[in-house]
This record gives sequence, structure tokens and C-alpha cells, in this order.
Amino acid sequence: MNTELQENYDYIRNGGSGLYAQKRGLVAVWGKEAIQFLDGLISNDMKTLEDGGQMLAAFPNAQGRLLAVVRVLRRGDKFLFDTEEQTREKVFLNLFRFTFAGDFFVEDLSENYHYYEIYGPTGYVPNGIYFRAKATTDCFIDKELNDEFIFAHRASGGIGIFDEVHETLRIENGIPKFGADMDETTIVPELGIDGLISYNKGCYIGQEIIARIHFRGHVAKQLTGLIMSEPGTVVTGVFSDTELTTTEGKNAGKITSFTFSPRLEKNVALGFVRYDYLAEGTELLAGPHRVKVTRLPFVP
Repeated sequence: MNTELQENYDYIRNGGSGLYAQKRGLVAVWGKEAIQFLDGLISNDMKTLEDGGQMLAAFPNAQGRLLAVVRVLRRGDKFLFDTEEQTREKVFLNLFRFTFAGDFFVEDLSENYHYYEIYGPTGYVPNGIYFRAKATTDCFIDKELNDEFIFAHRASGGIGIFDEVHETLRIENGIPKFGADMDETTIVPELGIDGLISYNKGCYIGQEIIARIHFRGHVAKQLTGLIMSEPGTVVTGVFSDTELTTTEGKNAGKITSFTFSPRLEKNVALGFVRYDYLAEGTELLAGPHRVKVTRLPFVP
């Protein structure tokens, strides 16, 4: 990192308040049959979601492969779905097709709001739609209140987070990104995200495959953390899609996202690792470099 990026990173990691703006999808669902339809589409149990509560869920296809990861917030009789911009249209269309089948309504609210990840103190957030995360407070702000929000945030000492710094924070926090760490070839349990799947609810699209993997005992591979054994800011020959091998040369998986962690003073990565090598501390090779499997997040 250059000096400017390092200062930006240090401010956030030392407890300063920072904002990162990005495009996300926000889709509202309601109707008397909303819970019934939603339970048939997503991996978590909508019947258990109380007013004001939120949960993670996945939209699988019939083969149990991932269409999108979402956060669902319940506000009275409405369910608000937050998802990445890359999966926004898929989520909306996947829901909208059922509006002709019963008392079920869907509206894409994305263009009415600005989305921010807030690190550190949140300060003044007017009428925000909040989604909780381990490391951040994430919110959708009504566009008409956006200028007021930005001014209040800056007045309280908040700063903007650079793209490069946000990517490092994302990887350090162990947050997978669609198109980088997961896509439509990913089988939902391979993400290893706690609370993403209910194994006690009724049938839903892809449930048979997902349940079979669960009751078999384990996935063939899973997303996990990888940390370079040697320190240093420069590592050659390691990129996203770098193949992982055992020290005996057997295929062990691949890297999906890679960055230098200033906090750890080592290079770290997210990647899929085959089940036989998932134990924490297992040593693998990424090109000529030794890496160790580690639990996520890298930085608590």
C-alpha cells in the first residue's frame, strides 16, 4: 500500500468511522402468501423470522447451486431483501415470477436509496434501513436524505474508504463476493456461512441436493482462509484462480481473492480447499509459496 492507502486503512482499523458507498439491490416482498412462496425459494426458514429480525439466506437452483446470497429484514408484513448489485436482477426476477400465482407482491426499491457500509461509529443515520454485519453497520439511505447524511458523517470525523482499502478489509473480514469467491457453479453449502441454511424446514428449490450433502457429513470443498507462511508485501506468481496443491503435488483447491494484510503483515487469501485439507494449520502450496489454512475472519 502507498502512504495514502495505508493512512486510510489505519484510520479504519484503529476504530475511526469510515463510509464505503457501493451499489446494492433492495427488493421488497409482501402479501398473505409471501412466507409460503419465499419458503419454497430460499435456503432459510422464513417462518422463524420475527418483526425487526434479519437472516441470511441463499437462492439455489434445482441443482443446489448458488443464484444469490441475500440478507432478509422483516418490517411488519414486508420482507426486505438485500443483495449484491451483480445478483440484484436475478433475485428480483426469481421473485417476481410468482406475483401471478397468488397474494404475493414484489417491488425493486434499489433506485430509491444509496447504500453504505459503515465502519466504526455510525453517527447520524436518518431513517436508514439497517442490515447488521460482523464488522460493519450496513444501511440504505433515502436519496433525498443522502446529502444530510454525508455532511453529518464528515462533521463527526468520518472519512471515505478507498476501493483498494475496502477490498483488503473485505478479505480480512472473510466476506465472499459474487463473481470472485462464489458464482453459479458454487454449491450453497460450500460457502460454509453460518446461519445460511435451515435443515429443518420444508421443501424448497435445490433442497434435495443440499440436504444430501449435509446428511452425508461434509462438502467436497469449502471456502476458507489461507495465510502466507512468509511475511512481505510483495509475492509473485499468486493471483485469483491460483491452484492450490499439497506438498506432495496433489490438487487441493484454488485461491479466489488475494490481498496483503497490513494488520497481519502477511499476504492472505480466500479460497476453496478440498475437504481432506480443510483442517486449520494444514500447509499447502500456492505456486512456489507455502500457505496455511486458517479460519475466517483473519481480523476479528
